[in-house]
Amino acid sequence: MSKQTDHTRHPAVDDLKNSFFKGLLTRRDFLRYATLLGVSATTAGQMIGLSGPRKALAATPRKGGILKISSSVMKVSHPAQLSWIQPTNQLRQVAEYLTWTDADNLSHPYLLQNWEVSEDLQTWTLNLRQGIRFNNGDLFNADDVVFTISQWLDKDVGSSILGLMGGYLPSTGIEKVNDYQVKLHLKRPEIAVPEHLFHYSAFMLNHRTFEGDFIKAPHGTGPYLLKEYREGEICTLKRRNDYWQNNLPYMDGMQFVDMGDELAPQLAAIKSGDVDYIDASLGLPATAYKALKSEANVNVDITPTNWTRVLRVRVDTKPWDDNRVRTALKLCQHREKILNLAYMGQGMLGGDFHVSPKHPEYCEKALPKYDPQKAKTLLKEAGYPNGLDIDLAVAADWTDVVRYAEVLKQDAAPAGLRINIKTMPASQYWEKWTEVEVGITPWAHRPLGTMVLNLAYTADENGKPVPWNESRWVDAEFSALVKESNGILDIKERSKVMCKLEQIQMERGSIGLSYWVNYFFAMSKRFQNAKGHPSGYMMFNNSWLNKG
Repeated sequence: MSKQTDHTRHPAVDDLKNSFFKGLLTRRDFLRYATLLGVSATTAGQMIGLSGPRKALAATPRKGGILKISSSVMKVSHPAQLSWIQPTNQLRQVAEYLTWTDADNLSHPYLLQNWEVSEDLQTWTLNLRQGIRFNNGDLFNADDVVFTISQWLDKDVGSSILGLMGGYLPSTGIEKVNDYQVKLHLKRPEIAVPEHLFHYSAFMLNHRTFEGDFIKAPHGTGPYLLKEYREGEICTLKRRNDYWQNNLPYMDGMQFVDMGDELAPQLAAIKSGDVDYIDASLGLPATAYKALKSEANVNVDITPTNWTRVLRVRVDTKPWDDNRVRTALKLCQHREKILNLAYMGQGMLGGDFHVSPKHPEYCEKALPKYDPQKAKTLLKEAGYPNGLDIDLAVAADWTDVVRYAEVLKQDAAPAGLRINIKTMPASQYWEKWTEVEVGITPWAHRPLGTMVLNLAYTADENGKPVPWNESRWVDAEFSALVKESNGILDIKERSKVMCKLEQIQMERGSIGLSYWVNYFFAMSKRFQNAKGHPSGYMMFNNSWLNKG
């Protein structure tokens, strides 16, 4: 990214710098917000005295080898429609993003050279890198950016990005300035645009060849070519020789093998060396960590994350349209017990609002206590003196989710809630995850608390729940506060609004949230310079395989 001049640098950057030196802003938050405002990570570090030489690699990279990965190989058509991370880990090697957000929540240009933002945070200028080509030889340019973003905002496509960005970016707000510059004209201020451009389904598409099915025309700017894709079986990738990042990638290819939903064969395969990596897109269970942590040929990387499991109900169905019933269910969560039994205590407790203690705008709240008697009273007031029978949908292969459901079933019984756990394969759950009346859904890591609030708990301009609003819960006051918080740069002021948002979700929301998880990434020791990303994304351009 080119260095910004004092003339082009957003004026708030100097305010952030002053706040940092006054002790009002942490180093991490200064770097986060300075990079979001278009300052490179290197320049931002220099501004607060963190300049220094780039660390050299611990070892000399080795060329060659095929990385073998255990991963579900799911049905793929339009990338923007994807609602799970596993297939994006496969497509991510072929197609790429305009930006990327690293494990420290710092956002960087990727297919962009840089970006600039207006003082009011409503005009974002995206400057593209020049000379990048798709793997079919077509030149990547502004037409591809305009086409791709227009796809995200097309209601007929049905992308989750519509819920993330559609509230502030109208379809008429995408302007091609020239072949390598695009401007986004927002309806309201939004600080997190660079992070939204790294949403896992936000791949840049080739506007000349894409007709709705990426597998039929797998033309991306990424380091690998898609050679084979058989749903439920295998995905094979081959190294590009003309990739725009010189001398990368190091490996000759990748092979994703679908080994089914059972964990035991995958653990056996990595122990024996038959695979080098287990796709942890939805998190390896704590049992896998326990089984692998002492293996001589396996590394287990532990990463704290904003991943969670959300107990949610459909508020457009009875009895969940009654907040007393929703609250009764939430009161049956014994949080410490659930975290300890479901995930070996490897995580943080949650409080029925979808904002993590690791989010920069988090507002600390006293967590609700387990109270089955109060829950029983609320059910009686709601007209259910004899309790309720509940079908709870969960995926059988998410072992901690199943355990969460089992503990909840046991602890909800004294309140009169009789829970029938309905297990199914994960693939089946994802086919109907927005439709089940009561379910427990894994939600991915997001660097900002407001990102998931936009995705999962708001409505579109017509008042209809956005595509990923699985609970159908829409609250006018909540939605207004989410919009307000999106445009607040000052972290303390943002946190004040977040306090109100968290309280609303706790008091009248549609979810129970007991814990946030640490992520376990299992990889063979011959796989070098690889580290788990808290989002579960595989970005291994700089990784390599030793012989073995």
